[in-house]
Amino acid sequence: MPDIVLTTLNAKYIHTAFGLRYLFANLGDIQSRAGLREFDINQRPLEIVEALLALEPQIIGFGVYIWNTTETAEVIATLKRLRPGLKIILGGPEVSFETDAQAIVQLADHVITGEADLEFASVCRQLLAPAAAPLPKIITARLPEFTQILLPYDLYNEADLAHRIVYVEASRGCPFTCEFCLSSLDVPVRQVSLPKFLAEMQKLLDRGLKQFKFVDRTFNLNLATSRAILEFFLARHQPGHFYHFEMIPDRLPAELREIIARFPPGSLQFEVGIQTFNPEVGTHISRRQNYDRMADNFQFLRSQTGVHIHADLIVGLPGETLESFATGFNRLVTMGPQEIQVGILKRLRGTPISRHDQPFGMVYTPHPPYEILENSLLDFATLQRLRRFARYWDMVGNSGNFIRTTHLIWSGVPSAFHAFFKFSDWLYTRTGRTDSIALARLAELVFEFLTAEQHLDPDACAATLWQDWQQAGRRDPPECIRERLAAETARHPRASKIALPKRQARHVTGQPIEEVAADVKMV
Repeated sequence: MPDIVLTTLNAKYIHTAFGLRYLFANLGDIQSRAGLREFDINQRPLEIVEALLALEPQIIGFGVYIWNTTETAEVIATLKRLRPGLKIILGGPEVSFETDAQAIVQLADHVITGEADLEFASVCRQLLAPAAAPLPKIITARLPEFTQILLPYDLYNEADLAHRIVYVEASRGCPFTCEFCLSSLDVPVRQVSLPKFLAEMQKLLDRGLKQFKFVDRTFNLNLATSRAILEFFLARHQPGHFYHFEMIPDRLPAELREIIARFPPGSLQFEVGIQTFNPEVGTHISRRQNYDRMADNFQFLRSQTGVHIHADLIVGLPGETLESFATGFNRLVTMGPQEIQVGILKRLRGTPISRHDQPFGMVYTPHPPYEILENSLLDFATLQRLRRFARYWDMVGNSGNFIRTTHLIWSGVPSAFHAFFKFSDWLYTRTGRTDSIALARLAELVFEFLTAEQHLDPDACAATLWQDWQQAGRRDPPECIRERLAAETARHPRASKIALPKRQARHVTGQPIEEVAADVKMV
């Protein structure tokens, strides 16, 4: 039985705990006395407690994040009632700041703040010593350099490689100071030794890993390193390989463009954090970006590459009105990313966004995920509507199930945002919910909105919806459009399967979606 157990509650089974693997890899001489167990927030807390106590550990280290704080606190409270002498150590971004105000911190014996790759092992050694000296409750970890720590990639097992998201990183830290982000807190950028890192990536490829999710905050900051990594993967690319990177949106020089253009369609995904198109808001949150250069980069990526672009906008930033957000959303739609992630502002613990609380009347939920409830420019009712907008946009606009049909929602009107906002309000009125809507039912509702509310031609809408349905790999048309399709159309063969993640594969299409709406007329 292990004396030390490293554990966390992931948001879903498919996620892997990257941080725990770093801690385990760097336990050194006490690694043989440790074990690693992962759970998820959908599991019953008592069953998690049962599984942990069955291991009979002396120490349990919990990774605490914004998505698991509530459930983790319940698990720890139960552990402490059953085994008061069990040592509980917390770590992770959620407990690294504002510790005095957190109930979960009061339950624990020790909290390690910051990057605990090396500090966790040191604390465990002291706690396991025969005559352990008292340790402070809050322990601040020294910032480690990559030369000091062992990389954890051997700790991904075969099930992880085959069925779960595998995270990798070539750097840590961020040079920018965006006030809503923990990476803004004076954390310098540190690079992994490139030969060492690429050797680990080769081992993962040799073991059969196909999908790599980089967690670097700014993958394209160091151009020589990012180009070398891209060249490494391109030289070894096989069908089904997929690579996710977070990119600085206005930094894409020629030396990167050339290599990016050579990747097969859909194999690269770039997550680009735009957050706002309002320069005044950008100043409030200490975010500077060149919008013209960004637009040129998007135009290059959409016209000359097969990159899947996942672009982020944030609702509720200080100084952002409904109309300025609408303007930014419309501008982003015209730039053509495959996905627009509409996020709701969160006040993460420790971030300087809190300095705007009084000037802009910022009110957040008191519990994770600390989302904005209202401010002086967006009242609670409007933000609720925007939450639903974000959820429905993900279900319809981002999912890849309605690529062409989504564009019909704003057919003939100047503002994509206002048209989809109207659809969002209508959909909530019709369903009263933002989840658990079956896909076939959602297709029926989209078709109803287009024909009954937007007064578009039903046959043309049916043809477009059916085209999307097939693009997503489905053989039978939804019931709501079946009678409107010609017999030979309804028997159309199923689309060929593309060896990519399902959501991204649906977006791989040869037809520019902005041209679709031109053929659909109002009746």
